[in-house]
Amino acid sequence: MGIINEKVAYSGGKLVRATESGSTAGREGTMAYRILSAHNSGTKEKLRIKFDALASHDITYVGIIQTARASGLKSFPVPYVLTNCHNSLCAVGGTINEDDHRYGLSAARRYGGIFVPAHQSVIHQYMRENFAGCGKMILGSDSHTRYGALGTLAVGEGGPELVKQILGKTYDIDCPEVIAVHLTGKPRPGIGPQDVALTLIGEVFASGFVKNRIVEFIGDGIANLSVDYRIGIDVMTTESACLSSIWMTDERVHDWLTIHGRGDAYARLAPEEGALYDGAVEIDLSKVESMIALPFHPSNVYSIRELNENLEDILAKVEADGAKMLPEGVRFTLRDKVRGGRLYAQQGIIAGCAGGGFENLMYTAAALDGHNIGCGDFDMSVYPASQPVFLELIHNGALSKIMAAGAACKTAFCGPCFGAGDTPPNNGLSLRHTTRNFPNREGSKPGAGQIASVALMDARSIAASALAGGAVTPATELGIGEYEGTYHYDDSPYRSRVYNGYGKPDSSAELILGPNITDWPAQPALPENLLMRMVSVISDPVTTTDELIPSGETSSYRSNPRGLAEFTLSRKDPGYVGRAKEVAAMDHEDAAAVLRAAALSDENFGVGSCIYAVRPGDGSAREQAASCQRVLGGCANIAYEYATRRYRANLMNWGMLPFTFSGDGPATFAVGQYVYVPHIREALQNGLTSIDALIISGADTTPVTLNLPEFTAEERDILLAGCLINYYAERL
Repeated sequence: MGIINEKVAYSGGKLVRATESGSTAGREGTMAYRILSAHNSGTKEKLRIKFDALASHDITYVGIIQTARASGLKSFPVPYVLTNCHNSLCAVGGTINEDDHRYGLSAARRYGGIFVPAHQSVIHQYMRENFAGCGKMILGSDSHTRYGALGTLAVGEGGPELVKQILGKTYDIDCPEVIAVHLTGKPRPGIGPQDVALTLIGEVFASGFVKNRIVEFIGDGIANLSVDYRIGIDVMTTESACLSSIWMTDERVHDWLTIHGRGDAYARLAPEEGALYDGAVEIDLSKVESMIALPFHPSNVYSIRELNENLEDILAKVEADGAKMLPEGVRFTLRDKVRGGRLYAQQGIIAGCAGGGFENLMYTAAALDGHNIGCGDFDMSVYPASQPVFLELIHNGALSKIMAAGAACKTAFCGPCFGAGDTPPNNGLSLRHTTRNFPNREGSKPGAGQIASVALMDARSIAASALAGGAVTPATELGIGEYEGTYHYDDSPYRSRVYNGYGKPDSSAELILGPNITDWPAQPALPENLLMRMVSVISDPVTTTDELIPSGETSSYRSNPRGLAEFTLSRKDPGYVGRAKEVAAMDHEDAAAVLRAAALSDENFGVGSCIYAVRPGDGSAREQAASCQRVLGGCANIAYEYATRRYRANLMNWGMLPFTFSGDGPATFAVGQYVYVPHIREALQNGLTSIDALIISGADTTPVTLNLPEFTAEERDILLAGCLINYYAERL
């Protein structure tokens, strides 16, 4: 196992040094490149992509459709699936969640969309079952949009990128590099897809090895994995920071698609002989162990064996790292959960696009059959990923085994992944086969003095731990193999409830807006000269989108830009909103006085707020991490680097300048100081990537160089206009 940080070629079914290949297939021989090329109207280096289908859920689709409406939307040009799997409990905010669902259905009728009601399916399972196919491309407004195991190059981005597709525009990126993930061997009994995924994430995340690249799964080990198993690995590639993923396909994929009534969506995908990769990761599946990702990141991985052998040292380190991330006064502990040399959790959950798959739950049923989880502190819930999966588990008796053991079975829901339901007790530890374990992802409120935490594990080891009363236990101790029976797909729940209006828009259909659904506030164009007041400086190595705008109960306000903006940075910097509002309310003459005091011209300038963070934007694709800052008057971020392309794109689409600064930002910038960027509009128009700015301290100024990426012409125009809505409004 390990990283190969040099170009390699695919030759004879193996990876060799590029210099030893002798083939001329090059990067054009990769699966990723061929799929991108088939969807590209740009050049080989500057791609302009149109996707085959779009997908959103009920945290994101209202804002996307509202933005598209303001930009001239008439009808959806490709299948656009609106699922309801995030706010489906309707537990917070009164009627506003169900109002969003009603809006979604009315929009599907008016514009020709596909509406999947609450509890039917999590977003990604529905797209797998109904739209993924070999050689296709799908864009989703959720970061875990990954259907590579089914031969689909899928990308998770912020809402504005879907707006562009809805309006007939393109997804513009530089041609990404491709990294091979070479799988060999066969997993041992008890080793599940989450174990393989966590192994990969632990190998590549910290170094950024696959960041914004496409990972391409190849190797003879793939044949030893069921399609469900591959899907479980694939969906977690998001946590490696890659742009997308693609897998070799085979008859198992053909069978899977055929079972789902779409055998014609199959095509054999494989790299050509001599396909060139920009690097590789090699994983011998036979050597993968039962893994655990301890709080507070999926890359904080250990084997369960290693954890149990070094409990004191590892848990002490995790506690120390957690203390640096959490608000002052919040006491995070794990060592108090050690009894008799074992770490005990209070909860186990198997759910969502990663955990709720059929074979994960079949293994769980086999493990729990004839046993019980006990009546102590440990409780357990499972969420099948879709109603068809739920139906099959009912028909074959698996759910009765799970329920008889004392675990609760619930409908398809993404809440356990982002903190909307199943919140553990204060200081509790939850073992979850879900996607993330950031702070607050389990629903606690650190700002209110609460803390609970999540450790990611495979469903198999969660079942083993449940049998041990919550003691963290590897599934390799159970000696249970993978399910080898058949799966019968029954889509009658969808046929009974899903509204499919694609290709049948009805412009006479009323668009139903609840009282919480509001339009985006008007945003100013970029001024000739820009005066920014720094309102937050974050020195953490990484700032997640959850810290920029918390998930969980705040999701009920996603349809109300001003209401949601009140939560911006509330967990990381509670004073941010007040300081940003002060800047937004600043009198023009007071701002001009700041420039005059420093002997600078006060003509043709605008003022806005700005934040500095070392590496912001890890995690979710939610555009609100950027748009909430904009609603409060934000005009820029300054960062050492951006954790993901999608966060930087969200900033740009909302008219905020994504500056980078190569120096020590926390030592250079301070809350309350001003940063003046003269001639910024001219610099942007001229395509400059190095910008001279000034830090203002009373009468003193200190020069500083800020950097911008190389934008496309359209991206520059969006920034100049002030946001994507303004850009399209100018063209109507």
